Amino acid sequence: MKLYQKPIHTLHQQRLAKEVTTEEIAQSVLQRITETEQRLGSYLAVEQSEAVMERAKAVDQQLQKGEEVNPLAGMPIAVKDIFNIKGQATTCASEMLKNFIAPYESTVTQKLLAQGYNLVGKTNMDEFAMGSSTEHSAFQVTKNPWDLERVPGGSSGGSASAVAAGQALAALGTDTGGSIRQPASFCGIVGVKPTYGRVSRWGIVAYASSLDQAGPMTRDVEDAALMLEAIMGHDKNDSTSLTATPPDLMASLRQEVKGMKIGVIQDLDLSACDSEVQRVFAENLETLKQGGAEICPVSLPNLQHAVATYYVLAPSEASSNLGRYDGIRYGYRSPEAKNLGEVYQLSREAGLGREVKLRILLGTFALSAGYYDAYYLKAQQVQNLIRAQFQKAFTQVDAIVSPVTPTPAFKLNAHLADPLQMYLSDAFTIPGNLAGIPGISVPAGFTQEGLPVGLQILGGLLQEEKIFRLAHWFEQNQTLSPPPLAL
Repeated sequence: MKLYQKPIHTLHQQRLAKEVTTEEIAQSVLQRITETEQRLGSYLAVEQSEAVMERAKAVDQQLQKGEEVNPLAGMPIAVKDIFNIKGQATTCASEMLKNFIAPYESTVTQKLLAQGYNLVGKTNMDEFAMGSSTEHSAFQVTKNPWDLERVPGGSSGGSASAVAAGQALAALGTDTGGSIRQPASFCGIVGVKPTYGRVSRWGIVAYASSLDQAGPMTRDVEDAALMLEAIMGHDKNDSTSLTATPPDLMASLRQEVKGMKIGVIQDLDLSACDSEVQRVFAENLETLKQGGAEICPVSLPNLQHAVATYYVLAPSEASSNLGRYDGIRYGYRSPEAKNLGEVYQLSREAGLGREVKLRILLGTFALSAGYYDAYYLKAQQVQNLIRAQFQKAFTQVDAIVSPVTPTPAFKLNAHLADPLQMYLSDAFTIPGNLAGIPGISVPAGFTQEGLPVGLQILGGLLQEEKIFRLAHWFEQNQTLSPPPLAL
């Protein structure tokens, strides 16, 4: 197994045993990027190899002196291009921010810096995180490393593709309606959306502020725990940041699932799912039963309204958040504008892509006079019902499981002409965002065509320990035989 194929915790133990150096690890990942990036398109910007190697060398010097180093120190990690990194471009894959240089550092990347992480590059995404396939980037289309004719998912598709292909050992993503978990499932890696407020949003470009949440994308569950522990915690710069004490996720990995009550949603219509997804999910439930978990039905009748609710609330917040891109304060400004009205119109017309404009229009309509009560207010009421039903369900079960997506990764261009089909790919992940609860996607099997399928595990508010406990046990107690990557 090549170094770039191994999880961070394994590599850290190997370097402590002097079997490998941090420089060798970094070199392996950089070489992998060189070999595959042209065909994959995971990155919008790759760090200079000299800088990456210099940071790796510094960690090796610490180890040689006998100093204690964090497992993440010197490890090549990618960051979705929605996080501000001071002095670097933060484009959100949009022409609007093509030349924007971040004047400050996001809290999440500050926390990783404190652990000594080795930034290897900024990854491609759907423009302003609006999309489910990473086909809505203004700059390039990212491919799925299992099948280069398929999407990696979105909006954090670049991060998912990079980790799956070994172009990074781990990556940061953001999840507003499934944008970490869905691409993690499509690319056969682990992706975590924490409880809303567990991770600071300071320095992350906003899409829908009441739903956005940052999280890790990794090769396995233990790496996800390492990453999430590094970035959690209260931040006074984020008014929605929680003050709750972060959990000890590493301790939760050592626990069994025997006696855990696992909910299966009775109101989720799996008949519309791909038959291979249904097969893998049935096998997953059998694995959990054999481990001593009790499978319990739970009722969440309002989930049928989740997608409609989300596509009122999220575009409404986007309409408000993206008002700042006016061609005046920062971002693209049309050189053809002759008056104030044209500055707004022409700058936004050229600077924003089709999907972003579509969602802004949806949101502006929902917030407009005469429609606010009928759409936005009604959607908030349904969101409250969904939250309450989840809250009730988690008094009966420890976790809830479902497929992550109704289908495996779909072909490139398959849904571009049909936005509704694209939106429905997030049907199982959106409820977790509406309720603000934590969720994880863990590799669960493969289709007969060799495409990854994920299992989604949802927990109650602030119950990350339970979903990590279940995810790690599940990961350790299944026998997957992954087919080779396409590159």
